[in-house]
Amino acid sequence: MAKEKFTFQAEVGKILDIVAHSLYSEKEVFLRELISNASDACDRLRYASIAKPKLSDDGDEFKIKIDIEKKLSELKISDNGIGMSKKELIESLGTIARSGTQAFIKNLSDNDKNSKDIESSLIGQFGVGFYSAFMVAKKIIVHSRKAGINQSWSWISDGKGSFEIEPSSKENVGTDIILTIDDENKEFLEENRIESVVKKYSDHIAQPVVMKTKEKEEKVLNSASALWTRDKKSITEEQYKEFYHHVGMAYDDPWMIMHNKAEGIISYTNLIFIPSTRPFDIFNPDRKSNLKLYVKRIFITDDCESLIPPYLRFVKGIIDTDDIDLNISREMLQNNPVVSKIKSALIKRVISELKKKAENDSDNYVKFWEAFGPVLKEGIHEDFANRDKILEVSRFQTSYSDKLTSLKDYVSRMKKGQDYIYYLSGEDKEKLSQSPHLEGFRAKGVEVLYMTDPVDEFWLPSVEKYSEKSFQSITRGSADLDKIKSKDADKKDKKDEKKENIDKLIASLKVVLGKEVKDIKSSERLTDSAVCLVAGEGDMDMHLEKLLKQHQQLDTTSQKVLEINPSHPLIKNLLKVVDNEEKKNEIFDDAAWLLLDQARIIEGQSVLDPNKFTKRMNTLIQKGITL
Repeated sequence: MAKEKFTFQAEVGKILDIVAHSLYSEKEVFLRELISNASDACDRLRYASIAKPKLSDDGDEFKIKIDIEKKLSELKISDNGIGMSKKELIESLGTIARSGTQAFIKNLSDNDKNSKDIESSLIGQFGVGFYSAFMVAKKIIVHSRKAGINQSWSWISDGKGSFEIEPSSKENVGTDIILTIDDENKEFLEENRIESVVKKYSDHIAQPVVMKTKEKEEKVLNSASALWTRDKKSITEEQYKEFYHHVGMAYDDPWMIMHNKAEGIISYTNLIFIPSTRPFDIFNPDRKSNLKLYVKRIFITDDCESLIPPYLRFVKGIIDTDDIDLNISREMLQNNPVVSKIKSALIKRVISELKKKAENDSDNYVKFWEAFGPVLKEGIHEDFANRDKILEVSRFQTSYSDKLTSLKDYVSRMKKGQDYIYYLSGEDKEKLSQSPHLEGFRAKGVEVLYMTDPVDEFWLPSVEKYSEKSFQSITRGSADLDKIKSKDADKKDKKDEKKENIDKLIASLKVVLGKEVKDIKSSERLTDSAVCLVAGEGDMDMHLEKLLKQHQQLDTTSQKVLEINPSHPLIKNLLKVVDNEEKKNEIFDDAAWLLLDQARIIEGQSVLDPNKFTKRMNTLIQKGITL
């Protein structure tokens, strides 16, 4: 059968271009990538052989071999794992199919290509570390034979836009990767250099990594035992980090490490990590967690949805238990009671550790919250059983200070007479801090939480209370600020001593604006602005309504209540206009519509009619509305 030539998928070509610009800070990590892939291949064959023993009937111990051929400038990494078919060679080494990856890579700028930060955003997140070998190799040949298939295949490329596939003479199951090392990287043909790299990055690999020495003897370069089975006291921080890089396909350092052995009715070991960097696709609905399940040290699956809830999908690592049948199918895992109990225990452990960190190292906890807080808050909506625990570790932006706050601390600062936990929803803190809805609350020193994550709008309606205090949006219903005592409660504001009766003004505004508003009321919440819009009692929060419309989940927009500030000079002048029939007929209608348009603009809405808005504005600028 003749060679077949293929062109790399455009995204792969771009990755290779990035690799050529020294993506990695250390070129030596290419060996870590290849050994890690070989280890995964061995794990997968070990699992597949449980159901089909003939797949690995040669009885050989799983191992990873490294051979150096200095005369040929070749470095060979071999495994006796599951191998790849022709189709898998093309798909795994020629294309990237992961959801969201293509769009991400297409948007990379030239500056991104030369950024060291991109390595944690690209190679680690997409699992394409194989291509890192082109940093040191001018040519790569991959010989592979899939377990259970008689035919073997070769993949050949120089990394410059295309690759070839042809039949191979490889007899044994597994994969051989042969790198032709370029002249600038001959150091990777030295035994001592290879040994130091393996010890540094791959000591945790469960399979022995062996190298044939000059004396033709096989030397084991790593500890060759599953890291999670070792005593915690014997494991260094660097070993934990390298295992995290391996199991999580990550390049940042772990923010938290949890290594525990549970014994009792159900026994299991967990070695799980929380990353320090948020993956770009963390909010992709198709994104799965990176948690691997082992049974009796044998890899079972990395796709077990029942092992951890979606709101903890940022957690990476392994779970190993003896209490599940090795022959269990992936389908049966979904409803397995042992898996369910492990899941429940994991949730409690993760939240418990987060609580400790939040209480004992608040500054460091902020880093976690900024990266994964919006994801964790999904659990408030989805996980009723653990809702209160998640609320305890949740943090919020606030009008009180620039620092994040807990609900517990918020409640401790509530004013006398304050019945609600007040919040304001929007896109970001900066915009929310300028909202006119805050004015009355600020005047009375009442703290307001800023809810800036889309998920906030979905958990808030389902959470009735925290510490016996209900949540209340300050853009809905009445403000109820009269009950709250402020520090200046005894000082009478001269402006409030002679309050105008604005019933007549409100009645006149209602005649003009008609059905464009649900109601018009005198405002308790405004102190500086003339007007604002609020949702009526029982109506949907304004920001939630906006989100649903943006996502085409809502067709209609509810009418809003227009609140006016009786202390504002503009409103006071309009009161005078109402009492002057001649002046009222001349400018009142234009002023009324402009007030509504002004309130809509403040909320980020468009004016009702741009042409009329412009004409009314011009008219009032020319005439003025004062007597």
